[in-house]
Amino acid sequence: MDDGRAPGHLTVVGGPMFAGKTEELVRRVHRAQIAGRGTVVVTHVLDTRYGTGRVASHSGVVAESLAVDDAGAVRGIVTPDVRLVAVDEAQFFGPGLVPVVLDLLDAGLDVVVAGLSVTYDGWPFEPVPALMAVAESVVKLTAVCSVCGRDAAYHVRASDGGSPVDDAVVPVAAHVGGTESYQARCRAHRTPR
Repeated sequence: MDDGRAPGHLTVVGGPMFAGKTEELVRRVHRAQIAGRGTVVVTHVLDTRYGTGRVASHSGVVAESLAVDDAGAVRGIVTPDVRLVAVDEAQFFGPGLVPVVLDLLDAGLDVVVAGLSVTYDGWPFEPVPALMAVAESVVKLTAVCSVCGRDAAYHVRASDGGSPVDDAVVPVAAHVGGTESYQARCRAHRTPR
């Protein structure tokens, strides 16, 4: 992968659910493609909400992607023509994504990573906070609070009635979801830790 290029540039797009993280990632990919730069978009195999072979925002913005089951597999799908690697839903890859991204940057590739910066209960959600710490650019987005309409830096796992859900009651398979499972919330309306 290393062909003597200068180190790459890391941009991290973080925030809660429904903030437009994937939309921003896809926007950056499309700009790179318009500029004639080779791109690859990567997502985790766990995220099948919009089908396989594509990432999509909640608002319907779409890009073709490759799904992998492990952060280390990202290295294997980067071909010599790629100049920008975009990783969506970084939280699914866990902390193992950090050294992979650093390797890609050292090889001269630009990397855009999008993912949740907080868990549903308001704690930092790795690897996004760690990647933010080493990034050249950080874009921190907010959603709209489903209760009051203020900027929402959090999201909660919710029942059909909108009340926060006890984690012990919801099966693990139900954790990947959208508006049917989660709501954006401001600090005043987030679930207490």
